[in-house]
Amino acid sequence: MQNEAGEIFYSKIMLFGEYTIIKGSMGLTIPYAHFNGQLAFPNRDSYTDLAFAQRSNQHLYDFWYYLQTLVNNNSILSDFNTDQLKEDLDNGLYFESTIPEGYGLGSSGALVSAFFQKYVTHSFSNRDNMSSGEIRQLKEQLSQLESWFHGTSSGIDPLICYFKHPLLLKDLDHIEPVGLPRYDEKRTDAIFLINSGKPGKTAPLVEHFMNNYKENPEFREFTDNQLTPLNNSCITNLINNDQSEFYQNLKELSILQKTYLTPMVPKSIHKLWNEGIDSQEYFLKLCGSGGGGFILGFTRDFDSTRKFFDKKGMEIIPVYQDLRKTIKT
Repeated sequence: MQNEAGEIFYSKIMLFGEYTIIKGSMGLTIPYAHFNGQLAFPNRDSYTDLAFAQRSNQHLYDFWYYLQTLVNNNSILSDFNTDQLKEDLDNGLYFESTIPEGYGLGSSGALVSAFFQKYVTHSFSNRDNMSSGEIRQLKEQLSQLESWFHGTSSGIDPLICYFKHPLLLKDLDHIEPVGLPRYDEKRTDAIFLINSGKPGKTAPLVEHFMNNYKENPEFREFTDNQLTPLNNSCITNLINNDQSEFYQNLKELSILQKTYLTPMVPKSIHKLWNEGIDSQEYFLKLCGSGGGGFILGFTRDFDSTRKFFDKKGMEIIPVYQDLRKTIKT
């Protein structure tokens, strides 16, 4: 029995690339330490929510069954120690997490990363010094593990959670670490989160997107020729510190998501989304698959935007501030 808590893994935020990354667009994703989780055992000396721990434990039994099926079929891509996992589950193992499920912050990605770190024997070099080939192999293994949660997975969420470092995805096969600006007390440009008030469900939304892409030529053309290039431009603008072009393209991206990805935009945010576009005070976009959960916002004036939302009785959570600093790759 392993009674020690596992390594802490952070939530993640995909700044750009939701949905389009599935079809080969660029992506930019960051770890978000504000929410995190770790594998743990119930401890009589700690203030553990035993009911939560028991629910989590039962959920993880289902995950173990999925993994054991892969092992029995000789189709598992990683050297996962399912026997040790079963033993630990029998002793109450659960995932202690502050990451809200269905909020676009990679709750399953953090969980998969925690399992991978604790139960997979691998020959990868240090996380900070992996080759591109090792990163691709790791992504494939993580993708298989996370697919149990969503039906399909690119492997990106658990990858960013595992690395605990911002990643630039040039495409699904070319991934590299990237720097982001540090917090600045001046509080000018900022990235923030707002709560839509309810969780979203990833699997049906991804299925909706994939079916629409496959069956609707107009939607496929929109995705390939408008949404993807605009997404890539936003990433390039941000990395090159081209703020003027960045916010111009960000505004257009916000308009396109609201218009063409309507099922993914929570109804409770529709008015706020439009108000941001009309006033140009801030711009909203999807955070993850959408449908609920958190929505991602960008502003040139964090204090002003925060006061705007305060008047509406809504709290905004800062993610990164002062984007005027050059992002180093």
